[in-house]
Amino acid sequence: MVLVVLGIDALDPELVDSAAHPNLTLDAHRAIETIESAEGGPSTHELWPTIITGLTPPEHGITLDDGVAWENPLLRFGSAAADYLLPSSLQTRLGAWLLNNTEQDAFRIPATYYEDEGLSTVFDGREAAPIGIPNYVVDPDSEDREHSLRRNLGDLFERDLEAKGGHSSTDPALFYEQCLEMSMVRLARARRALRGGRYELVFAYTSGLDLIGHVAYEQPELQDLAYDELDEFVGEVRDDLGDGDELLLVSDHGLQDGVHTDEAMVAGTDEAMVDAIASVVDVRDAIESELDRHDHTPTRRATAATGSDSDQSEEVREHLEDLGYM
Repeated sequence: MVLVVLGIDALDPELVDSAAHPNLTLDAHRAIETIESAEGGPSTHELWPTIITGLTPPEHGITLDDGVAWENPLLRFGSAAADYLLPSSLQTRLGAWLLNNTEQDAFRIPATYYEDEGLSTVFDGREAAPIGIPNYVVDPDSEDREHSLRRNLGDLFERDLEAKGGHSSTDPALFYEQCLEMSMVRLARARRALRGGRYELVFAYTSGLDLIGHVAYEQPELQDLAYDELDEFVGEVRDDLGDGDELLLVSDHGLQDGVHTDEAMVAGTDEAMVDAIASVVDVRDAIESELDRHDHTPTRRATAATGSDSDQSEEVREHLEDLGYM
Protein backbone atom coordinates (compact mmCIF):
# COMPACT_ATOMS: atom_id res chain seq x y z
CA MET A 1 0.00 0.00 0.00
CA VAL A 2 1.23 3.47 -0.87
CA LEU A 3 0.60 6.98 0.40
CA VAL A 4 0.79 9.45 -2.48
CA VAL A 5 1.23 13.11 -1.58
CA LEU A 6 0.86 15.67 -4.35
CA GLY A 7 2.28 19.08 -3.53
CA ILE A 8 0.30 21.49 -5.69
CA ASP A 9 1.80 24.93 -5.36
CA ALA A 10 -0.85 27.66 -4.90
CA LEU A 11 -3.88 25.35 -4.79
CA ASP A 12 -6.38 27.79 -3.30
CA PRO A 13 -9.24 26.61 -1.04
CA GLU A 14 -11.48 29.40 -2.31
CA LEU A 15 -11.05 28.40 -5.95
CA VAL A 16 -11.98 24.73 -5.69
CA ASP A 17 -15.48 23.32 -5.68
CA SER A 18 -16.36 19.72 -4.85
CA ALA A 19 -18.85 19.53 -7.73
CA ALA A 20 -16.57 21.06 -10.36
CA HIS A 21 -13.30 19.66 -8.99
CA PRO A 22 -13.97 16.26 -7.39
CA ASN A 23 -10.33 15.24 -7.69
CA LEU A 24 -8.95 18.43 -6.13
CA THR A 25 -11.30 18.07 -3.16
CA LEU A 26 -11.33 14.24 -2.91
CA ASP A 27 -13.27 12.74 0.03
CA ALA A 28 -12.43 15.60 2.40
CA HIS A 29 -10.77 18.99 2.05
CA ARG A 30 -10.16 22.08 4.16
CA ALA A 31 -8.33 25.38 4.27
CA ILE A 32 -5.23 25.42 6.47
CA GLU A 33 -2.98 28.11 7.89
CA THR A 34 0.26 29.02 6.20
CA ILE A 35 3.23 31.20 7.22
CA GLU A 36 4.21 34.60 5.88
CA SER A 37 7.84 35.32 5.11
CA ALA A 38 9.74 38.22 6.61
CA GLU A 39 9.32 39.97 3.25
CA GLY A 40 5.54 39.70 3.52
CA GLY A 41 3.31 37.06 1.97
CA PRO A 42 3.90 33.30 1.97
CA SER A 43 7.10 32.15 0.24
CA THR A 44 7.26 28.91 -1.72
CA HIS A 45 11.02 28.82 -1.11
CA GLU A 46 10.45 28.69 2.65
CA LEU A 47 7.23 26.69 2.89
CA TRP A 48 8.11 23.37 1.27
CA PRO A 49 11.01 22.86 3.69
CA THR A 50 8.45 23.61 6.42
CA ILE A 51 6.02 21.05 5.02
CA ILE A 52 8.60 18.24 4.88
CA THR A 53 10.21 19.04 8.25
CA GLY A 54 7.32 20.40 10.33
CA LEU A 55 9.56 23.35 11.28
CA THR A 56 8.98 27.05 10.76
CA PRO A 57 11.37 28.90 8.40
CA PRO A 58 13.50 30.36 11.22
CA GLU A 59 13.88 26.83 12.60
CA HIS A 60 14.92 25.12 9.37
CA GLY A 61 16.95 28.14 8.21
CA ILE A 62 15.82 28.33 4.58
CA THR A 63 14.54 31.84 3.98
CA LEU A 64 14.13 34.13 1.01
CA ASP A 65 15.85 37.49 0.55
CA ASP A 66 14.33 39.86 -2.02
CA GLY A 67 13.06 36.95 -4.11
CA VAL A 68 16.47 35.29 -4.31
CA ALA A 69 17.99 32.40 -2.41
CA TRP A 70 21.61 33.44 -1.98
CA GLU A 71 23.15 29.95 -1.78
CA ASN A 72 25.84 30.74 -4.34
CA PRO A 73 28.88 31.94 -2.30
CA LEU A 74 29.42 34.99 -4.52
CA LEU A 75 25.75 35.92 -4.30
CA ARG A 76 25.78 35.34 -0.54
CA PHE A 77 28.67 37.81 -0.28
CA GLY A 78 26.75 40.21 -2.53
CA SER A 79 23.70 39.94 -0.30
CA ALA A 80 25.71 40.73 2.80
CA ALA A 81 27.36 43.68 1.08
CA ALA A 82 24.01 44.90 -0.24
CA ASP A 83 22.62 44.99 3.30
CA TYR A 84 25.25 47.61 4.10
CA LEU A 85 25.59 49.44 0.80
CA LEU A 86 22.21 49.44 -0.96
CA PRO A 87 18.75 50.73 0.00
CA SER A 88 16.09 48.02 0.27
CA SER A 89 14.28 49.10 -2.91
CA LEU A 90 17.47 48.71 -4.94
CA GLN A 91 18.19 45.35 -3.33
CA THR A 92 14.74 44.17 -4.46
CA ARG A 93 15.42 45.32 -8.01
CA LEU A 94 18.79 43.56 -7.92
CA GLY A 95 17.02 40.37 -6.88
CA ALA A 96 14.56 40.72 -9.78
CA TRP A 97 17.42 41.26 -12.24
CA LEU A 98 19.24 38.17 -10.99
CA LEU A 99 16.14 36.01 -11.41
CA ASN A 100 15.55 37.28 -14.95
CA ASN A 101 19.13 37.36 -16.24
CA THR A 102 21.11 34.64 -14.48
CA GLU A 103 20.75 30.95 -13.69
CA GLN A 104 20.27 31.74 -10.01
CA ASP A 105 17.47 29.47 -8.79
CA ALA A 106 15.55 29.93 -5.56
CA PHE A 107 14.52 26.28 -5.20
CA ARG A 108 17.63 24.11 -5.57
CA ILE A 109 18.98 23.55 -2.06
CA PRO A 110 20.24 19.94 -1.96
CA ALA A 111 18.73 17.27 0.27
CA THR A 112 22.11 16.96 2.02
CA TYR A 113 21.45 20.38 3.61
CA TYR A 114 19.06 18.80 6.10
CA GLU A 115 21.46 16.16 7.36
CA ASP A 116 24.29 18.69 7.48
CA GLU A 117 22.12 20.98 9.63
CA GLY A 118 20.89 18.17 11.88
CA LEU A 119 17.34 18.40 10.52
CA SER A 120 15.06 15.42 9.94
CA THR A 121 12.43 15.18 7.21
CA VAL A 122 9.36 13.11 6.45
CA PHE A 123 11.51 10.98 4.12
CA ASP A 124 13.97 9.79 6.73
CA GLY A 125 13.84 6.06 7.40
CA ARG A 126 11.20 5.51 4.72
CA GLU A 127 11.08 3.86 1.32
CA ALA A 128 10.19 7.20 -0.25
CA ALA A 129 10.22 8.86 -3.67
CA PRO A 130 10.63 12.65 -3.32
CA ILE A 131 9.89 14.12 -6.75
CA GLY A 132 10.75 17.73 -7.55
CA ILE A 133 10.27 19.18 -4.08
CA PRO A 134 11.59 22.76 -3.83
CA ASN A 135 14.76 22.93 -1.74
CA TYR A 136 15.01 19.17 -1.32
CA VAL A 137 17.02 18.27 -4.41
CA VAL A 138 18.11 14.65 -4.28
CA ASP A 139 20.49 14.94 -7.26
CA PRO A 140 21.62 18.53 -7.94
CA ASP A 141 23.34 17.40 -11.15
CA SER A 142 20.12 16.28 -12.84
CA GLU A 143 16.79 17.85 -13.67
CA ASP A 144 13.48 16.68 -15.10
CA ARG A 145 11.32 18.35 -17.72
CA GLU A 146 9.47 20.58 -15.22
CA HIS A 147 12.65 22.07 -13.85
CA SER A 148 14.17 22.43 -17.31
CA LEU A 149 11.09 24.26 -18.59
CA ARG A 150 10.96 26.50 -15.56
CA ARG A 151 14.63 27.41 -15.83
CA ASN A 152 14.26 28.33 -19.50
CA LEU A 153 11.01 30.29 -19.50
CA GLY A 154 12.78 33.52 -20.45
CA ASP A 155 10.38 36.37 -21.17
CA LEU A 156 7.41 34.02 -20.86
CA PHE A 157 7.78 34.56 -17.10
CA GLU A 158 9.76 37.50 -15.78
CA ARG A 159 9.96 39.15 -12.41
CA ASP A 160 8.29 42.52 -12.98
CA LEU A 161 8.09 44.83 -9.97
CA GLU A 162 5.60 47.08 -11.74
CA ALA A 163 3.14 44.32 -12.65
CA LYS A 164 0.09 43.62 -10.52
CA GLY A 165 1.20 40.11 -9.59
CA GLY A 166 4.92 40.87 -9.55
CA HIS A 167 5.44 38.95 -12.79
CA SER A 168 4.66 39.36 -16.47
CA SER A 169 4.55 37.20 -19.59
CA THR A 170 4.99 38.10 -23.24
CA ASP A 171 2.67 35.26 -24.28
CA PRO A 172 0.32 34.06 -21.50
CA ALA A 173 -1.33 31.43 -23.74
CA LEU A 174 2.01 29.77 -24.63
CA PHE A 175 3.12 30.13 -21.03
CA TYR A 176 -0.06 28.32 -19.95
CA GLU A 177 0.74 25.38 -22.23
CA GLN A 178 4.25 25.04 -20.81
CA CYS A 179 2.97 25.22 -17.23
CA LEU A 180 0.43 22.46 -17.87
CA GLU A 181 3.18 20.37 -19.42
CA MET A 182 5.17 20.85 -16.22
CA SER A 183 2.28 19.56 -14.15
CA MET A 184 1.78 16.59 -16.46
CA VAL A 185 5.44 15.64 -16.12
CA ARG A 186 5.44 15.58 -12.35
CA LEU A 187 2.11 13.77 -12.04
CA ALA A 188 3.25 11.19 -14.61
CA ARG A 189 6.35 10.59 -12.48
CA ALA A 190 4.14 10.19 -9.41
CA ARG A 191 1.97 7.66 -11.25
CA ARG A 192 5.00 5.65 -12.29
CA ALA A 193 6.39 5.64 -8.75
CA LEU A 194 3.00 4.53 -7.42
CA ARG A 195 2.60 1.77 -9.96
CA GLY A 196 6.18 0.57 -9.52
CA GLY A 197 5.38 -0.63 -6.01
CA ARG A 198 8.82 0.18 -4.59
CA TYR A 199 7.79 2.94 -2.20
CA GLU A 200 5.58 3.44 0.82
CA LEU A 201 5.58 7.22 0.28
CA VAL A 202 5.47 9.01 -3.06
CA PHE A 203 5.69 12.81 -2.67
CA ALA A 204 5.59 14.79 -5.93
CA TYR A 205 5.46 18.55 -6.37
CA THR A 206 4.42 20.76 -9.27
CA SER A 207 4.55 24.54 -9.69
CA GLY A 208 2.38 24.88 -12.80
CA LEU A 209 -0.73 26.23 -11.06
CA ASP A 210 1.28 28.84 -9.16
CA LEU A 211 3.06 30.11 -12.26
CA ILE A 212 -0.18 30.47 -14.21
CA GLY A 213 -1.81 32.30 -11.32
CA HIS A 214 0.97 34.88 -11.22
CA VAL A 215 0.30 36.06 -14.77
CA ALA A 216 -3.45 35.39 -15.05
CA TYR A 217 -4.56 38.57 -13.28
CA GLU A 218 -5.54 40.05 -16.65
CA GLN A 219 -6.81 36.72 -18.04
CA PRO A 220 -8.50 34.96 -15.08
CA GLU A 221 -10.00 32.39 -17.44
CA LEU A 222 -6.52 30.85 -17.73
CA GLN A 223 -6.42 30.18 -14.01
CA ASP A 224 -9.96 28.74 -14.10
CA LEU A 225 -9.00 26.46 -16.98
CA ALA A 226 -5.85 25.35 -15.15
CA TYR A 227 -7.95 24.19 -12.17
CA ASP A 228 -10.22 22.22 -14.49
CA GLU A 229 -7.33 20.53 -16.29
CA LEU A 230 -5.40 19.83 -13.11
CA ASP A 231 -8.51 18.19 -11.66
CA GLU A 232 -8.42 15.78 -14.60
CA PHE A 233 -4.69 15.11 -14.16
CA VAL A 234 -5.12 14.34 -10.45
CA GLY A 235 -8.05 12.11 -11.38
CA GLU A 236 -5.64 9.94 -13.37
CA VAL A 237 -3.44 9.52 -10.28
CA ARG A 238 -6.54 8.74 -8.25
CA ASP A 239 -7.58 6.07 -10.73
CA ASP A 240 -4.21 4.37 -10.24
CA LEU A 241 -4.73 3.93 -6.49
CA GLY A 242 -5.04 0.36 -5.34
CA ASP A 243 -6.81 -1.09 -2.33
CA GLY A 244 -5.40 0.54 0.79
CA ASP A 245 -3.57 3.31 -1.08
CA GLU A 246 -4.26 6.89 0.00
CA LEU A 247 -3.92 10.24 -1.76
CA LEU A 248 -3.21 13.57 -0.06
CA LEU A 249 -3.08 16.96 -1.80
CA VAL A 250 -1.17 19.78 -0.10
CA SER A 251 -0.61 23.42 -1.03
CA ASP A 252 1.72 25.99 0.49
CA HIS A 253 -0.56 29.01 -0.01
CA GLY A 254 -3.38 30.20 -2.24
CA LEU A 255 -3.13 32.61 -5.14
CA GLN A 256 -5.71 35.12 -6.34
CA ASP A 257 -5.47 38.15 -8.60
CA GLY A 258 -1.80 37.39 -9.23
CA VAL A 259 -0.75 37.45 -5.56
CA HIS A 260 -0.14 34.77 -2.92
CA THR A 261 -2.91 34.54 -0.32
CA ASP A 262 -2.57 33.53 3.31
CA GLU A 263 -4.60 30.31 3.13
CA ALA A 264 -3.31 26.96 1.97
CA MET A 265 -5.34 23.77 1.68
CA VAL A 266 -5.30 20.01 1.97
CA ALA A 267 -7.54 17.35 0.46
CA GLY A 268 -7.43 13.61 0.84
CA THR A 269 -9.00 10.21 0.46
CA ASP A 270 -8.64 9.72 4.24
CA GLU A 271 -10.80 12.16 6.20
CA ALA A 272 -8.91 11.56 9.44
CA MET A 273 -5.62 12.54 7.83
CA VAL A 274 -7.17 15.75 6.49
CA ASP A 275 -8.71 16.56 9.89
CA ALA A 276 -5.28 16.24 11.51
CA ILE A 277 -3.85 19.10 9.43
CA ALA A 278 -4.67 22.64 10.52
CA SER A 279 -1.47 24.28 9.32
CA VAL A 280 1.46 23.69 6.98
CA VAL A 281 3.51 22.71 10.05
CA ASP A 282 1.12 19.77 10.70
CA VAL A 283 1.57 18.04 7.34
CA ARG A 284 4.64 16.02 8.28
CA ASP A 285 3.07 14.61 11.46
CA ALA A 286 -0.11 13.67 9.60
CA ILE A 287 1.85 11.83 6.92
CA GLU A 288 3.97 9.97 9.45
CA SER A 289 0.92 9.04 11.52
CA GLU A 290 -0.73 7.58 8.43
CA LEU A 291 2.38 5.59 7.54
CA ASP A 292 2.76 4.33 11.11
CA ARG A 293 -0.94 3.51 11.50
CA HIS A 294 -1.22 1.35 8.40
CA ASP A 295 1.04 -1.12 6.67
CA HIS A 296 2.52 0.69 3.68
CA THR A 297 5.26 -1.84 3.03
CA PRO A 298 6.23 -1.54 -0.65
CA THR A 299 4.78 -4.32 -2.77
CA ARG A 300 5.89 -4.83 -6.35
CA ARG A 301 2.79 -4.55 -8.51
CA ALA A 302 1.88 -6.51 -11.60
CA THR A 303 2.56 -4.70 -14.87
CA ALA A 304 1.53 -5.07 -18.46
CA ALA A 305 4.35 -7.56 -18.97
CA THR A 306 2.55 -10.04 -16.69
CA GLY A 307 -0.80 -9.38 -18.27
CA SER A 308 -2.30 -7.40 -15.36
CA ASP A 309 -3.52 -3.81 -15.42
CA SER A 310 -2.49 -3.65 -19.08
CA ASP A 311 -4.84 -0.85 -20.00
CA GLN A 312 -3.60 1.49 -17.26
CA SER A 313 0.04 0.58 -17.92
CA GLU A 314 -0.44 1.39 -21.59
CA GLU A 315 -2.02 4.71 -20.61
CA VAL A 316 1.00 5.61 -18.46
CA ARG A 317 3.36 4.58 -21.29
CA GLU A 318 1.48 6.81 -23.74
CA HIS A 319 1.72 9.74 -21.31
CA LEU A 320 5.47 9.27 -21.05
CA GLU A 321 5.75 9.06 -24.83
CA ASP A 322 3.79 12.30 -25.19
CA LEU A 323 6.13 13.99 -22.75
CA GLY A 324 9.26 12.81 -24.57
CA TYR A 325 10.44 10.25 -22.01
CA MET A 326 10.06 7.26 -24.36
